[in-house]
Amino acid sequence: MAISDSDALPGGAPAGTGAPVEVSQKKVRQVLGAAVIGTVIEWYDFVLFAVASGLVFNKLFFPELSPTAGTLASFLTLAVGFLARPLGGLIISHFGDKKGRKPALVFTIALMGLSTVAIGCLPTYSQIGILAPILLVILRLLQGLGAGAEYAGALILVAEYVPARRKGYYTAFVLSATVVGLLLASGIFRLLAQLPEEDILGWAWRVPFFLSAILVVVALYIRKRLEETPEYTRAVSHADAHRRAASLPLGEVLRKQPKALICGYLAMAGANAATYMLNTFALSYMVNNLGFPQSQALNVLILAAVAGIVCTPIMGAVSDRLGYARVYILGTLFILLYTAPMFWLMDTRNIMLATVAMVIGYGLGFGSVAGSQGAFLTSLFPTRYRFTGIAFVREINGATVAGLTPFIATWLTQQAGGKSTYLVAYLMGLCLISILAVLALKRGPQPADVE
Repeated sequence: MAISDSDALPGGAPAGTGAPVEVSQKKVRQVLGAAVIGTVIEWYDFVLFAVASGLVFNKLFFPELSPTAGTLASFLTLAVGFLARPLGGLIISHFGDKKGRKPALVFTIALMGLSTVAIGCLPTYSQIGILAPILLVILRLLQGLGAGAEYAGALILVAEYVPARRKGYYTAFVLSATVVGLLLASGIFRLLAQLPEEDILGWAWRVPFFLSAILVVVALYIRKRLEETPEYTRAVSHADAHRRAASLPLGEVLRKQPKALICGYLAMAGANAATYMLNTFALSYMVNNLGFPQSQALNVLILAAVAGIVCTPIMGAVSDRLGYARVYILGTLFILLYTAPMFWLMDTRNIMLATVAMVIGYGLGFGSVAGSQGAFLTSLFPTRYRFTGIAFVREINGATVAGLTPFIATWLTQQAGGKSTYLVAYLMGLCLISILAVLALKRGPQPADVE
């Protein structure tokens, strides 16, 4: 498949993903449901771990450390999952490109779900000592391996089914689902926050991890009933007819599209850092630095998440008209300019201003980059190695930028005496890098072959 310049050209019109295939609206809804529920689980699991890292894991698994050191250790454990994601993403995406999207997506759900439930069964440091945080890290690694291919697979599943002219709109629901996962995880912890602290640290923290099992069973049922995507089936048939099936998708994408990989990786930096600044670090910052009660901080996060859910599909539809890259750049630019005002509002320690700050950040900032990101990424790579290309771009960035952001932000805040000055500069710098990376794709990364 040749990708036109407009796919990556900032402001260019969106392009399709191949010859049009008529798919019923019922099938589109089924596929969208299968993709969305998997992404909800991925982010429920990951955000659940992130929220627990900011609020309880420091006391449960690192009680021998000071409060700040315990929080840092918890966030490092959070980052471990991101280090595992690239490996899981590349392994699973290899089979997703070679054997099909469906088996890969069934496997990711099963591995993520089992790991999350197992975390809820873990003994704590007071029960088994140093073995407790070791087991936590191992399960976090397994969780990361499964999650490494979920996002890319869900995006591709939708993009390869839906009409090309609506790709931005429909893939935006996958990104919106990430916030649904955040909302569920935060909402459950919000309910738990009503309990006495001894109950939360004793048994209640385990409940959200056990609840993941319900979502996993539903997701497995839906995904096992799916058919392979028409675009993937067509690409495999075309490759077989020409006897040139990709023996190693990663080798192909590295050889034929290095510019798309490098620029795509850099383009994700600002959006990924901003996402984890909002959904993970901000919660810890409001509680530990600004002195907000946990329940109030969770309320702020939940309201902001709702704004993200509503705005992301809207911005996806806008990207179908204005161009995926253009909307992505505008969203990243907004984050760059808004980061300082957002933290200034939060630093007032006024709960209403903090809520407004987070709602705007999620609604306009996250909504813009998330709404356009799915279509932007799926347009960078041809079908034969699209899964591998997106997994590489997203997960390598996740390991080196997203996963470390809460830790880096906590450390930068500590270095600034509890103020947000340094972390604001950090996020603004990453956003600038992302904008330059998308602009570097001005002429578009051209695949060296057709499908």
